[in-house]
Amino acid sequence: MDLPVARAMLYAVRGGKGLRAFLVAESARLHGIGDAIAPAAAIECIHGYSLVHDDMPCMDNDALRRGQPTVHVKWDEVTAVLVGDALQSLGFELVSQAVGDAVNVLALSRGLARAAGVRGMVGGQAMDIAAESAAGPPALTQVEALQAGKTGALILWSATAGAVLSGADAKPLECFGDALGRAFQIWDDVLDVEGDIATLGKAIGKDDGAGKATFVSLLGLDEAKRRAGDLVTEACDALAVYGEDAEMMRDLARYVIARKK
Repeated sequence: MDLPVARAMLYAVRGGKGLRAFLVAESARLHGIGDAIAPAAAIECIHGYSLVHDDMPCMDNDALRRGQPTVHVKWDEVTAVLVGDALQSLGFELVSQAVGDAVNVLALSRGLARAAGVRGMVGGQAMDIAAESAAGPPALTQVEALQAGKTGALILWSATAGAVLSGADAKPLECFGDALGRAFQIWDDVLDVEGDIATLGKAIGKDDGAGKATFVSLLGLDEAKRRAGDLVTEACDALAVYGEDAEMMRDLARYVIARKK
């Protein structure tokens, strides 16, 4: 379909780290599922939609994403809204095509709806926006809660996708995904302080400039780094039940706090 919105959809999902898709594929492999392309693509669509909307002037008002102009800058705000809407719809279309027992596919789709909605990503984003106009800075527990939704929910869904699709016990991967999501957000806050725009491909220092409470502002840079490291250790330990088969997942966890973007 040669429409500007379709071209903008492709533009919006290219160039990312693919971390969530990788988690889907690896968790599927750990449970003997050889074909996880559909749910892996689905989570990239949902994540892409969230970034397109998050970058808009009514939200974070960012002009740069992944080293390129954001969708509303390259096209316009109307196109950006429609791109986000279409990517969200495509994400659910794709997850419904996952290979597996119909009951498990339904559970995976329901879980994605929860992770992406008001009890997950959208709810966390709403809490983040509300905190900007609050009388005082939020407490650490509030920041942890909003980030568990805004960032952690989609990472947690991705980490457990294979277990859900196979009908296996998802608890080890839930523990892994929860710790990984928290470490990922803490390191994002670290990079907002220490990173550079050329490497990150997006603006830096915006949280501090906007007076946002972050893990770094609340804990200090050194303590934030220490906590992220502890969470990565916790994430790796949660994979003990999978033995050496989960080494790629452990490598990903370590990468989360070694990355420069």
